[in-house]
Amino acid sequence: MTLIDLLQSNATVLVVLSIALGLLVGSFLNVVIYRIPVMLQREWRQQCCEFLEIDEKTTSDAGTAPQHKVFNLVKPDSHCPQCNAPVRAWQNIPIVSYVLLRGKCAKCKASISLRYPLIEAVTGVLSGLVAWQFGATWLTLALLVLTWSLVALTMIDFDHQLLPDNITLPLLWLGLAVNTLLPESAVGPRDAVLGAILGYLSLWSIYWIFKLLTGKEGMGYGDFKLLAALGAWMGYQSLLLIVILSSLVGAVVGIALLLFLGRDRNIPIPFGPYLAGAGFIALLWGEQFMTLYINTMVP
Repeated sequence: MTLIDLLQSNATVLVVLSIALGLLVGSFLNVVIYRIPVMLQREWRQQCCEFLEIDEKTTSDAGTAPQHKVFNLVKPDSHCPQCNAPVRAWQNIPIVSYVLLRGKCAKCKASISLRYPLIEAVTGVLSGLVAWQFGATWLTLALLVLTWSLVALTMIDFDHQLLPDNITLPLLWLGLAVNTLLPESAVGPRDAVLGAILGYLSLWSIYWIFKLLTGKEGMGYGDFKLLAALGAWMGYQSLLLIVILSSLVGAVVGIALLLFLGRDRNIPIPFGPYLAGAGFIALLWGEQFMTLYINTMVP
């Protein structure tokens, strides 16, 4: 029996392996979440200096990026930000290493944020849910990539109010490719293309209506691209559910922040995490939500 046969015949093995893979990917996503914004800051800084004909070496780098000549998703190697001690392989095992190290650097004993193992755990659980829902198919592998991308986008937008083009745009094109090339996909190429177009234009229209009425920007262009990507993956039929779910959760969270934490209403709240969460819910349980709506609302 081959591995594919085993995964197709045993859902438990498939889910366990998917969770393990998700934990490993979650560890890498911690790198992506931290480094991509820094990489973009460096790129924008270089472009600004070239445009203004300023020597980049003479400008201050404080608070923008670590002092590494090469800084990407591979280099520099993982290290403690406090003492620069390298992170060994055994210290980089998802969740397990955090427990063994008791949440502290092995050398200087500086605290390691609980966020790192939480992202690993969440990525593992979400990966298991996708595998359980869709089984051992190529479509499942593609949907795992979508899920991992949504985790990264959620945290980057939460931290920086930024949805990077180098994640959202490839995600859009990958969704169109998946629904064109994989026969097991339930979303046809036409629905995927319409989903991408309508996903972008819907939020783009809301953005301009809000700006014309208030003179303020209600959301960023990254939100348009993310919804376009979700439409490319799930078709235009899913867009209304995604927008409704994300808006409801965003409104509840926003009101809670104002009432209970005294958050300044002028401070913008990132919408990307709610779009990503609603998109994942629609991916797994969209049909059930629509059936419930029809049974409840339609006489």
